[in-house]
Amino acid sequence: MTCADRGNLLTEQANPASASLDQLSVLELVQLFCEEDLQPQQAVAAAAHELAAAIAAIGARLEGGGRLFYLGAGTSGRLGVLDAAECPPTFCTPPELVQGVLAGGAPALLRSSEGLEDRFEAGANDLIARGFGPADALVGIAAGGTTPYVLGGLRHAGSIGALAIAMSCVPPAQAPMPCAIDIRLLTGPELLTGSTRLKAGTATKMALNILSTGVMVQLGKAYGNRMVDVAVTNTKLEDRALRILSDLAGVDRIQGAALLAAAGGSVKTALLMAAMGGSADDARKALVTASGRLRPALELAGASLPPR
Repeated sequence: MTCADRGNLLTEQANPASASLDQLSVLELVQLFCEEDLQPQQAVAAAAHELAAAIAAIGARLEGGGRLFYLGAGTSGRLGVLDAAECPPTFCTPPELVQGVLAGGAPALLRSSEGLEDRFEAGANDLIARGFGPADALVGIAAGGTTPYVLGGLRHAGSIGALAIAMSCVPPAQAPMPCAIDIRLLTGPELLTGSTRLKAGTATKMALNILSTGVMVQLGKAYGNRMVDVAVTNTKLEDRALRILSDLAGVDRIQGAALLAAAGGSVKTALLMAAMGGSADDARKALVTASGRLRPALELAGASLPPR
């Protein structure tokens, strides 16, 4: 195995600001990190147009019956798995709709297996094993932009007509990636040289938050700024659901609990029931007609929620 010199990559360069990192006081170290950690926000803001394009393109794929896959190794892959895992409880999506694919699989979440990222064909093989197809969307995440596992997955996605999106923290000239949409989060050299779990990881997490939330809003998973498709699976989420019903439908907690029970735990159905004054079946039919979107369902039913 040959080892290419990656010292030219932005994420591998030494940061002059931390040249004496091991000689700083604890407070000085913390202050330095606080200063540097402003850069991920700036990097994400600079990629706003690419993120918007990705949200629109992924939303269209999911509307057409496709799925969203995140693919990565090491920290990048773990962040993709985390974002995918948060979609079902937040948006009540089926687990297969958004999937995180990590080099090394589930064991790599807890134990480092970064050696697997060097296998170009493994990324494509892992996608094929998940049934990844032309209707789907792939976000290949690689902080340094050179991970063979991710590049192989992106190449495979493009070759079959799937949507291929790259997310990296180095300029395209340093590490070109095969993709239709190229998201570059330029956070600069890390305070601990090469440790991309730091600024690069922070920027990646921010970008994934925006990406998945934006896609789900496009799919009608929010009403205003409320997660009306939240899965009521514990007491905290039940409380949140009851507060949403109270705030949006103007019902008290007892009424809200009754509506929620009749709606089978669906906040969106319960809200529509409250607005229509009808049954859960009527509300469900209206939602089906409106492709699961609450606002159009209200309009079709000639109903409305109280103004906020």
